[in-house]
Amino acid sequence: MSKLQGKTAIITGASRGIGAATARLFVAEGANVVLVARSATEITALASELGERALAVPLDVTNFAGVQAMVNTATQKFGQVDILINNAGVINPITTFLDSDPTAWGGVIDINLKGVYNGCRAVAPQMAQRGTGTILTISSGAAHNALEGWSAYCTSKAGAAMLTDCLHRELSGKGLRIMGMSPGTVATEMQVDIKASGINPVSQLDPSVHIPAEWPAICLLWMCSEQSDAYLGTEVSLRDPDIRASLGLPL
Repeated sequence: MSKLQGKTAIITGASRGIGAATARLFVAEGANVVLVARSATEITALASELGERALAVPLDVTNFAGVQAMVNTATQKFGQVDILINNAGVINPITTFLDSDPTAWGGVIDINLKGVYNGCRAVAPQMAQRGTGTILTISSGAAHNALEGWSAYCTSKAGAAMLTDCLHRELSGKGLRIMGMSPGTVATEMQVDIKASGINPVSQLDPSVHIPAEWPAICLLWMCSEQSDAYLGTEVSLRDPDIRASLGLPL
């Protein structure tokens, strides 16, 4: 039987990269998927590709009312929400602190941290009422290591990692499975922007070292199973050779 047969997953930032790869894998494993992104064209096309078990909901995750309405729609269509993948995130503008624009800096916080809160706040009550549910948030090495030009990104990811810890402490007793996943550098559009900035050592990496988006998707699928329960409340790192080995991924 498929690993997610009959489950429903909301995936934010589903228009490309890790989000789109995860949607494809989850549908292949039997899940219904709710595709969330600001780009209506891209997620509508992906939903069409994936078929009747995919629902596209164009949405800005910084708008809680919109996020709650999306969760209500997903529940009405598929019965309940079993999994939330908090993947939506931005890194731009990449800039030194003294050159940063306050509005743009705050916009990164809104998407990368407030957007995670909004998704969790909208799905957690129904999960807690049922006594089951999985919430996974895409983290980053930047949550724990400061980098020049990334003050907004590092701060937002550190906040999201702390939120994961807080939610685990409050909600694990109600049956919720909550974890973060740090994928390392992934071959997505974000890496193109990082390379173009030339600001810190990450921008100097050769593109050949970036992993494909399908690897984090495989890890997220595994994190939806009891096999990953030892990591509840923590962060799974795809840099860890033991994790890669357990997932059958190259070292």
